[in-house]
Parts: sequence; structure tokens; C-alpha cells
Amino acid sequence: MSDQMYLVGGAVRDALLGLPVQDRDWVVVGATPKSLIDKGFQPVGKDFPVFLHPVTHEEVALARTERKTGSGYHGFQFHTDPDVTLEQDLARRDLTINAMAQAEDGSLIDPYGGQRDLAARVLRHVSPAFAEDPVRILRLARFAARFGDFSVAPETMTLMRQMVDAGEADALVAERVWQEISRGLMERHPARMVEILRDCGALARIAPELARLFGVPQPEAHHPEIDTGIHLLLVLEECARIDAPLPVRYASLCHDLGKGTTPEAEWPRHLKHETRGVALAAALSQRWRVPSDCKELAELVAREHTHVHQSLDFSAEARLRLIERCDALRRPGRFAQLLLACECDARGRAGLQDRLYPQRAALLHDLKAVQSVDQSAVSAAALAAGKQGPAIGQAIHAARLAALRACETDRPR
Repeated sequence: MSDQMYLVGGAVRDALLGLPVQDRDWVVVGATPKSLIDKGFQPVGKDFPVFLHPVTHEEVALARTERKTGSGYHGFQFHTDPDVTLEQDLARRDLTINAMAQAEDGSLIDPYGGQRDLAARVLRHVSPAFAEDPVRILRLARFAARFGDFSVAPETMTLMRQMVDAGEADALVAERVWQEISRGLMERHPARMVEILRDCGALARIAPELARLFGVPQPEAHHPEIDTGIHLLLVLEECARIDAPLPVRYASLCHDLGKGTTPEAEWPRHLKHETRGVALAAALSQRWRVPSDCKELAELVAREHTHVHQSLDFSAEARLRLIERCDALRRPGRFAQLLLACECDARGRAGLQDRLYPQRAALLHDLKAVQSVDQSAVSAAALAAGKQGPAIGQAIHAARLAALRACETDRPR
């Protein structure tokens, strides 16, 4: 039996959709590790045989089957053999739209109806083996975020709910959760990911802080959509609309977590939700092992977003305290991301997506004024005047405040 190589997975799917093909993965049928090595392929796989093509350096995997041997996504045993067919290899894949292959002559191999589901805009599992890997729940939700007009097949949603009920979602490890969530947040419709995870019950297992936002009311005067969970979805869509970076999108995901812990007797007001939200954002970040830039911004946005919203009415002294509290002089880039997240929060409301948000420009103007103060010169003058310790800090603060007041008339409104 001669070796036959096939382009598989996402490259085939995206080509059929008319989308740019980013990465190309290949499967070879009828080969052994030795036969590929003899042809110059370089082995790189740890869990199962994967090789780099000697010319293109693209990944080539031996056709394989897999068998569930334990809980979670680690509990698999892979089997490769020259007798494993392409159809058997494709059968182990998650979704029909990812279970197509293209032969070297360009012909399409589609044993599970992937082309049909592409046309119908449906995300459908290939086989009951989908239930053996809980990461596939996250992957499907991520694909829903990428392909926002795709629906989930009813039988696939039923299967995912059964997986969650069986405790499979509890076996997910932090690294894989964050890997899929972060990629989903960066897709064109991140709100769809949250919706799918909520619909199947997985959101309540991996992020109860987020799940309990749905059904929690807010004052209609500020939030025409009322429901805090719906507001969250609108904020995420605004993040995608302006192509915000990952830290801003993650911070937006976490910005209102404190509202989920407001006692019902206090609804729809949410006094001190900011303080509660900081602790909840920190807990979620720790559970998912979120990178420090995302973690720190999430806590900052949770704590300060209402202050930023109100800042047009702040005195110069209050605005300076906000700038200093946010460590904006030392970390201006993070301060800019805070303001961007706050703008997404303000626009992520029913019918208000095009509202003006002058607070961002105004506070960036304020920061520039404060940055214009020559701290070294102020310190030197204070020392020359016989001041020491806290008095020098007070002199710098006074100089920054004077700079803010001096440009008050130029401040955007």
C-alpha cells in the first residue's frame, strides 16, 4: 500500500468558505514512522507520530484512531497503523466541518457531511466520540464565536449538556480553558462563545461568576437592556467591533462580576459592586491561570470603571487621584487600555453603541498634562528649599495638580 497524503481540517473548511487559509495540516495514510523518516520527514510529536515535511516544513500526522482510557482530555490512547483509513482518522475529529479532507489531486473527501453543514451554517459533532473530550465543548463555543451566523445542531447541544451533567467539564484543566477562552475572545463574535457555554451549562462550571450575571437587573436609565448578562454580551461585541486587544476583552468580560453577588433585596442598584468585582476577577484569573497583563487590567477595570465614567464631573484633584491610583504615570499603556475597556462598557448597551464617550480623550489629555511636569526639577527645587521626605512628594503632587488646572479649558468634553 503506497503512502497517500491529504490536506485535512481547518484548511479545507476555510478554503470552502472562501476564507484565507492560515495553517495547513496533513494526514498520511498507509505510512509508518520509519517510511516517513526514510523520506526525510522529521519527527516532532510527543503523544502521537507527527512529522515535519522535508520541503514545506508543514505538519504531517500519521492517520490514527483513538480510544478513551480515562477521564478528561488526557485519558486517550492513540493507535497508528498503515491500515488505518482516512475515514477512520476523520471520524475522531470534533465537528463535521472539520472532518473533511482534500486529496493531492484536489478532490474532496467528506464522509460525514461537512460540506452540507457548511452550507447550512451548522456546527454538528461527527460521532458520539465527541463526548469523550470536554475540550471539544470549548472548541465548539470558540468556533461559534468565529462563525457568528452558525447555529449548533440540537443533538450536539443535547450531547454537550449531557457531558456537563456527567461532570466532564469539571475535568478541564486551566491551561486548556484559558487557551480556548482567550482565542474565542479574539474572534469576531466573542459573545457567541459565552452564549453557547451558558446554554450547555459549561459556563456555570468553569466560571460561575459569569453565569450568575444573567437574570440580574440593572437600572434601566443607564442600561436599557436591563439584564447584566445581556450587557456583558453587548460589551464583548463592542470590543470585537473596535478590534480591542486581548487584555481589554478579558477585562471587559470581568468588569461587572460584582453585580452577580448583589443581594436581590438591593436590585437593581449595585452599591460597591466594584470592590466585590475586584476579588471575583482575581479569583477567576487565578483559576484560569490568566497572564498577568490580562489579570491586572481586569482588576483595575473592575475597580475603576464607574470612576472613569463619572470623571467628566470630577475636580482636578479627584482626576489626579484617579491617575495616580491607576499608576498611569508609570504604566500609561495600561491606563489607555483601562479607558478603552470603559468605553466598550459605556457603548455595550442596547441602542447606545454609537454614543460619544469623551471621558477617554479627556483623561488621556489629563495624563499628558501630568506627564509634562518635570519631577526631577520639582524635587531639586524642593530640596533646595530645605524640604525632605513626604514634603517632596507633596511638592510633586502640587505641581501635577497645577498642570492639570492650567489646561482645564483645553480639556475635551
